[in-house]
Amino acid sequence: MAKREEAKQTKEQAEPVSFKAKALAFLKEFGIVFGAFLILNNFVIASFLVPTGSMENEVMTGDLLFVNKFIYGGTSPRNIPFTNVRLPWFSVPGFRDVRRGDVIVFVFPGYRDEVESEEFTFYLKRCVGLPGDTIQVKNRVLSVNGEVLPLQRNQKFSFGRMADPTMVDDRVFPKGAPWNEDNYGPVIVPNRGMIIPLGPDNYASWEILIRREGHSIRFINGQVEVDGRAATEYVVQRDYLFGMGDHRDNSLDSRYWGFIPKENLVGTPLIVYWSWDTNIPIYNIFAKIGSVRWGRIGTLIR
Repeated sequence: MAKREEAKQTKEQAEPVSFKAKALAFLKEFGIVFGAFLILNNFVIASFLVPTGSMENEVMTGDLLFVNKFIYGGTSPRNIPFTNVRLPWFSVPGFRDVRRGDVIVFVFPGYRDEVESEEFTFYLKRCVGLPGDTIQVKNRVLSVNGEVLPLQRNQKFSFGRMADPTMVDDRVFPKGAPWNEDNYGPVIVPNRGMIIPLGPDNYASWEILIRREGHSIRFINGQVEVDGRAATEYVVQRDYLFGMGDHRDNSLDSRYWGFIPKENLVGTPLIVYWSWDTNIPIYNIFAKIGSVRWGRIGTLIR
């Protein structure tokens, strides 16, 4: 009897595993690994390639950064990867709130006159204004709530000459403001519950923000209508931030396209794990390797 059972077990062990069983086992293992990757990438840590020099010299064009996503609270995917198709998403609680001076990665809300950005993309700036803060730039000196904000350790200016305070840059936010990049504001960063008076004089300034919060707004017969009703004020529904690049003369930031919804926050960069010249094509392998900035690898972002 024992010999018969032993022979049966030997036969079972010798039987080859079917292709179907192998495929199912592979798919199961792949699903576990892929699921773990998605959880880590969306809720814990992700990679970010710096596309422009707007934050030089803190971060450089071509830096690859690890981004801490769980500090502010990670989110489920906000778009279908490699597309501009937005997805419904949810967030989990973070460890702390964003602070003034944090370098932040966020979903770009759109240019000044866009309700929604045509392209889904991430931006990197320094948070200089929190909800309720008053921002002003006077002769390149940034003040928050009336106090001068110290220069960052790697902050830089490219232009030796400052813009004249009387010069108006038509590109700045909000539309029609008589300011320029070196002399900007004062402007209050909106916070949830803030009451904004509405009228002919400031309709253009708040139109896009109100539309982004999901409401219709128009100016007709000398008055403002929100959701089809006459309105003399609007109650802000979200908290916002104000972001600027450390390379002030080479940064299109909140001075040009406006406030950052706090819910658009993705995380804060931790460290440079790789850095090279992104303008060199990958097929030019020797030049590409020669462009590696070994000294930047391991640089902490502050």
